[in-house]
Amino acid sequence: MKTPTSWLLWLVAFGVASSLAVEGAGERGLSQISPVAAKPAGTSRSSEYLGSEACAPCHRSIYNSYMKTDMGRSMTRPNAALLAQIPISASVFDTRLNRHFEVQLRNGDLYQTEYEQTAEGQEVFRQTEKIEWIIGAGENGLGAIVRRGDYLFEAPLSYYAGVAQWKLSPGYEYGDYGFSRPVLAGCVVCHSGRPRLLSEREARFREPPFEQLGIGCENCHGPGAAHVLEQQANPASAGSSSIVNPARLTPWLADNICMLCHQTGQARVLHPGRQYGDFRPGSQLDKTLSIFQIPFGRSAPPKDDLLEHYLSMRLSKCYRMSGGKLSCISCHDPHVQPGSEEAPSYFREKCLNCHKLSGCNASVEARQSTNPPDNCIGCHMPKRNLATISHSALTNHRIVSTADEPFPAAAYEMASPALPGLVHLSREPGKTEETPPLVLLRAYRQAMLVDPSYRERYWGLGRQLASAQPHDLAVLQALTDIALQRKDKESVYAAIGHLKQIVAQPGAEVTDFMLLAQLYASTGHLDDSVRTLGQGIERFPYNPDLYRFLGKAYSPTGQNSKACAILSRAEHLFPQYDDFRTALNRCGQPPNP
Repeated sequence: MKTPTSWLLWLVAFGVASSLAVEGAGERGLSQISPVAAKPAGTSRSSEYLGSEACAPCHRSIYNSYMKTDMGRSMTRPNAALLAQIPISASVFDTRLNRHFEVQLRNGDLYQTEYEQTAEGQEVFRQTEKIEWIIGAGENGLGAIVRRGDYLFEAPLSYYAGVAQWKLSPGYEYGDYGFSRPVLAGCVVCHSGRPRLLSEREARFREPPFEQLGIGCENCHGPGAAHVLEQQANPASAGSSSIVNPARLTPWLADNICMLCHQTGQARVLHPGRQYGDFRPGSQLDKTLSIFQIPFGRSAPPKDDLLEHYLSMRLSKCYRMSGGKLSCISCHDPHVQPGSEEAPSYFREKCLNCHKLSGCNASVEARQSTNPPDNCIGCHMPKRNLATISHSALTNHRIVSTADEPFPAAAYEMASPALPGLVHLSREPGKTEETPPLVLLRAYRQAMLVDPSYRERYWGLGRQLASAQPHDLAVLQALTDIALQRKDKESVYAAIGHLKQIVAQPGAEVTDFMLLAQLYASTGHLDDSVRTLGQGIERFPYNPDLYRFLGKAYSPTGQNSKACAILSRAEHLFPQYDDFRTALNRCGQPPNP
């Protein structure tokens, strides 16, 4: 199975994921809205977004209710109200890393510290960072974000509500990240209202990093400026074509809004030239982001449906018997989030919209014996613990008859003849329009990280696109992978040629720089290797591997002083790594204080 990525782990762990919003009427108070000027030509599309506060005067009750939900509270500053609800002092020791982690409050601000001691109690290093933002609403827990320059990073400790303790953040049990695990676009777009990233590839943000902290009205209803202008011009207007009402969309298009953050798959591919923020509610998500699943195998049915809410719903008998009319908002009103005590009766009423009590196979006595009684979701959407995220639970959205109900035959018949080998989840069921080849190429690249058998498909499509799209980054990455399989001198130089074009593009990855530098070194072009790694550090200044490679690349060139300088910089940025300290000792330099 796929190893969960950082954003996926956080999204589930901290309860941001819910279903998305439905427009409703509210009290009118247009006089309370500041006039909105028409958008000048050539201005950024972000000017179309006003923030949830602009919705409040006319939709006060909905606004107040929504802001109490997990989505409405998906991100916040560590304010006094929040800090009063969680421990503000904690100490955690990780035996695997031999590291100490602490949480402390200083002058009203929350900080986290990581440090290491020798067996004699001498401190090896200490790094303390201020917590700038809190991720999550607290249902499962809370994560933390720190800022280092223009870059945002996860903090090593998270708060878990189930055990009421600070412990290592999701994924930190597998890796030694410290305060250098980047907050990337695919993560933060589902945790916040309007993130202001400078690059989809990096964790670099504009100032301020967020136009709105929590997931807001416009995330589900689309930008509100035109709607406010319309209502200012005609306050008596009953309906509106200037704002999206998911309840009036087809079930499929309404689900597209939810799918952005509630469906992972094995490949999530942004279309060429598109960014996450380009998706507009009411449009097809597949025009911005395509989501693919490796087909299920009967011999090994899936065991992990982490953040596969749409797919699970689609495989439910309820969805299949409805002919696709069931959607996320059939059961979820995102403006209202019932508490744990109210949820069973709340969702029971949703079930009874389609089901009769006489249809339940359980006896009256059995139904009444549950706690609380007649708990439909307790039986048919049971929560289970997540192996991939400690102290967390996930609701089964397959709406099963029994907890061990097998997957239906439909689960194994989702691939289409037009796209063998992948299930195109973000495409409307029954539609057969062609998948853009560049999108499919990127999907195969991601899929082969999970299943190496996809490499042949990846190579084949890469070769087909080489003549039509010779300078596309994804095509060049495929051609590089093909060339490196032949392992001859000519192929190495072909790969170098491809990689030179790749690293010149904004979408280049850290691994592209490191691979090019390695190939330069293997062919004796040591200065080119050093230069490439330097360019990589300029693009990704908080990636420790680039510093490691560059420190080693300097040595054969005799530039020891430059090697020591880059290692000193790395030791300052990444004090948790012993190898930088060891290398500095060989330079005759003491570690950074």
